[in-house]
Amino acid sequence: MDFRGKWVLVTGASAGLGQELARQLATEHGANLVISARRAAKLEELKAELEPKGVQVVCVTGDMSKPEDVDRVLAEAMAGRQLYGAILNAGVSHFGHHHELAWDDFLSMLQLNVTANVRMATELVSHMKAHKLGGGVMLISSMTGVMPVPYQSAYSGTKAFLNSFGTALAHELEGHPLSMTVFAPGGIATEMTSGERFSTLRSWLAPVGETARAAIKAMKNREHLAVPGFVNQLGMLAFRFVPRRFAMGQLASTYRKALAASAGKS
Repeated sequence: MDFRGKWVLVTGASAGLGQELARQLATEHGANLVISARRAAKLEELKAELEPKGVQVVCVTGDMSKPEDVDRVLAEAMAGRQLYGAILNAGVSHFGHHHELAWDDFLSMLQLNVTANVRMATELVSHMKAHKLGGGVMLISSMTGVMPVPYQSAYSGTKAFLNSFGTALAHELEGHPLSMTVFAPGGIATEMTSGERFSTLRSWLAPVGETARAAIKAMKNREHLAVPGFVNQLGMLAFRFVPRRFAMGQLASTYRKALAASAGKS
């Protein structure tokens, strides 16, 4: 894939991985961007940073946990332009005991992490097929969808859905000029993981710039499922052969200690 001079949509672009993906697409690959997130001021700051690099940037404010915003962002992103690529990055997590997650918050997570992504991917694939530009869509998922993480149980479930949906759809698109990529990183040092509960886990978190670069490479190479980093790939391999109850027990113990440590500081 060649992004230069072509339009790419990035959701969740106001901070973290989405912001870095947009930054690298513009500065290193010459892509024109439609960037979307809830925080308009953050999007405008990113636009002001990137447009002097010689690219076009369009900001579309929207909350992907609201179905009407999903449809509006899609309509505005595709209005008067042909999208070559889309990176669906918007998402939310919950780190803590599952009973602490309010039901309304779970429904919002389900809408944001699952329903919005399926809705957008469905419409974007149709759009790209119609225009025959040969681009692609990437779903930002997580290793928690491959190796479920205790104390992130609902989040793990939403990402497992994305992994299954995205990789299955990638095979359905074989023979078409466009591709579907699922990118499943481990923990990343971003705004999402900046809270006190992640303090003892911070050494595990990958740099956001490195992770964004790996994601763009996977999309350019039209990989179906990409897990970045040797340690993450080794962990996936081990998870296939180590008894699952033992592996899950080790994860549970690590995350339980992190929660206990953060509770002791509060």
